Amino acid sequence: MSEKSPSPLPPEPAPRKPLTPAAQRALAEAAARRKAAEEAAAKEAAARPKEFQGPKGPEPTRYGDWETKGIASDF
Repeated sequence: MSEKSPSPLPPEPAPRKPLTPAAQRALAEAAARRKAAEEAAAKEAAARPKEFQGPKGPEPTRYGDWETKGIASDF
């Protein structure tokens, strides 16, 4: 009895079918929407005034609760 040693490489996935023109168009539109959303977010962040003496790190109220040192409290 000869046992086969396991292959160190995973099997290759099957080749993908070519995308239809409608699918290619949808992917291009989605990429354009993502790019526009990123640009709008960057523009909004640049227009926002800089905060002085605020909390360091992420916004403590980002989940609807006040979070300090990992402890969240509701108001």
